[in-house]
Amino acid sequence: MPRLFAFILTYPRLTALALGVLSALGFEPVALWPLSLLALAGLMALLVRAQGRKAAFQLGWCFGLGQFSLGLNWIATAFGYQAAMPVWLGWGGVIGLSAYLAIYPGLATLLAWHARARLLALVPAMAGGWIVTEWLRGWVFTGFPWNPLGVIFLDSFEAVGAARLLPWLGTYALSGLAALFAGLWYAGLARFRADRRVLALLPLPIVVQFWPHTGAPAATAPARVPYVLVQPNIPQEQLNDPVYFATNFTRLAQAVPPPRQGDAAVVLWPESGVPDLLREGYPARYYSQTFGADPALARARLAQLLGPERLLLSGTVDLEIQHDRAVGARNSVTALDGTGTIRASFAKAHLVPFGEYVPMKALLEPLGLARFVPGDIEFWPGPGPRSIDLGRFGKVGPSICYEIIFPGAVADRANRPDYLFNASNDGWYGSWAQPQFLALARLRAIEEGLPVLRSTTTGISAVIAADGTVVQSVPYLSAGVLLGRIPGAAPPTPFARYGNGLSLVWAAVLLVLSLVASRRRWS
Repeated sequence: MPRLFAFILTYPRLTALALGVLSALGFEPVALWPLSLLALAGLMALLVRAQGRKAAFQLGWCFGLGQFSLGLNWIATAFGYQAAMPVWLGWGGVIGLSAYLAIYPGLATLLAWHARARLLALVPAMAGGWIVTEWLRGWVFTGFPWNPLGVIFLDSFEAVGAARLLPWLGTYALSGLAALFAGLWYAGLARFRADRRVLALLPLPIVVQFWPHTGAPAATAPARVPYVLVQPNIPQEQLNDPVYFATNFTRLAQAVPPPRQGDAAVVLWPESGVPDLLREGYPARYYSQTFGADPALARARLAQLLGPERLLLSGTVDLEIQHDRAVGARNSVTALDGTGTIRASFAKAHLVPFGEYVPMKALLEPLGLARFVPGDIEFWPGPGPRSIDLGRFGKVGPSICYEIIFPGAVADRANRPDYLFNASNDGWYGSWAQPQFLALARLRAIEEGLPVLRSTTTGISAVIAADGTVVQSVPYLSAGVLLGRIPGAAPPTPFARYGNGLSLVWAAVLLVLSLVASRRRWS
């Protein structure tokens, strides 16, 4: 043990890196949440010994580098689907992205370091700083709020643990609560020799996590709208290959029960669910590249599959045409009814860098960096959250793929939907990403008090109630169809009203408490 302490004191940055890796084990798919709190408590122990601002920032940066490198290891898998880039570049991408994202925990430790002299000031400073820096991570350079610290509190498919506090906190403040709990553990372990009473702090996070509860605010709206949710399990290497378009369509079509009188339902297909261009008016050469060369026949084929009483929500692609050529595309969710009429369309707003467009294209493409998705046409962003009124099928708030990970950016606050639908293609990312993706969708359900339905190509597809419990799901790399009625919505939550501003208010409260504590004579 003395040798271990000597190593820690000699190599604090390497220790912080190891603690960051340990903290990532609190996320899915390992989901050992106490390890994240212990790791963050260890980071605080290192922080109080940091000699200067630079050292404080480096500790947080090394911690973040370890956490993100393990937690985002699945990004390397995506590079295997793009022939234009070498596979080894995948791990370079993981480390490079992690090195950037690690700046944010580095800023949190830098802020907290100024309160290091007093324990009662350090802990709320770390918690408040973590909220602010996660919020920054969620929007700077378009944002990437994957694996916020608070997601560790989702206990299982059936239970939500301390995440039930989300409606009153928001995701970023829930992460602040995790940092606060870690600080309590650090305080208990650091001060118990001087005052054994502080050991009472140690069980508090466990009590909050496992306190009996019925979840977030219960749904008050009845479950009215029937759904047919399909996961076709189409391998990623076949999804965009025209040779497989007919086979892929057959997989989706066979999963939908044959139309019968009185079987009204909303049919939910994933991103890339329909390979056809469904809209009229494009140059003929673009239609010839799809499964069905005639958009009217493509719509008619879908209408026959649906029958007169059902409506399809599916991922599609719309083109932007200028001077008889496509200059851009929209990654869309299209609503098509049983007559073959396009009722509405939603275009993805948060596009994936290198997945749907190449940032700084003129600079990076000559270096060999290209999009994962085949084709030369880049995607254009849509306008952002909106609600689409589907009549008897309620108001849906659509999102596409990783848009569901952005707190406060999935529902139209001026026109609240009845439920959220997330069409996704997760086949790029391997087994680690799938449960992480599902956990992030559950956070949105609890925050907004809205049910979330996810249809993905390879899983995990799920129906999530407004309290975050998973009502039904299809496992990863399985084909399946889910039938039922969309769970009811809860009343608008405080987060649904105020968005991420609610989290920032909690951050301000914690930082003010830290400032007050730092000026008191006791510690």
